[in-house]
Amino acid sequence: MKYNLIIADDHKMFLDGLLSILNTEDDFNIVLTAKNGTNVVKYVEINPDENIDLFITDISMPDMDGITLNKNLKSKKSTYKTLVVSMHNDADMIDSLIENDVDGYVPKNAEKEELLKAIRTIIGGEKYFSKEIKDIYMENKFAKKKESEIKLTQREVDVITLIAQEFTTQEIADQLFLSKHTIESYRKNLIAKLDVRNLAGLTKYALKKKYVKS
Repeated sequence: MKYNLIIADDHKMFLDGLLSILNTEDDFNIVLTAKNGTNVVKYVEINPDENIDLFITDISMPDMDGITLNKNLKSKKSTYKTLVVSMHNDADMIDSLIENDVDGYVPKNAEKEELLKAIRTIIGGEKYFSKEIKDIYMENKFAKKKESEIKLTQREVDVITLIAQEFTTQEIADQLFLSKHTIESYRKNLIAKLDVRNLAGLTKYALKKKYVKS
């Protein structure tokens, strides 16, 4: 039995390498290769009844990237299966793809055996994520959970905001009608609570939380 595959990747060298791997396997039929997601979407819209067993896509592509393509394909037909093969290992990208039901993700430097294993696993009805991708995903989930458990009091928010705005300890004390000693205590507690090393770490946190505009 032959499985129909569509590949979207704008790096010709990688695409040629992937095709040479897949062409040595008797059970794969390459229906289309595209430089971006737009061409893939057009193809499935023109050929809605054609059975495609797997879409393999990069993330960074012109016109329509792999994240948008995955979302688009899943909204068209929930049974479509997608595998991302990318150099990107950004936690938020991985998060976004998993939230939108991507079926697998392997890095571009994966061994040929792992790539074929991923393809066959997904076609067989299961999901496949390389260890590297799973580790990044789990670390990010843990970090987000840890961060969501941190609750700052309004007074702590006031102090960290003024620190980020580069006010001195004395100026912060004057503005908040507190003693200089109290502000120093707040600063030490915030460094410990947020697990940062110094004032720069506090400023970074305040910017991330949009307490101050960058």
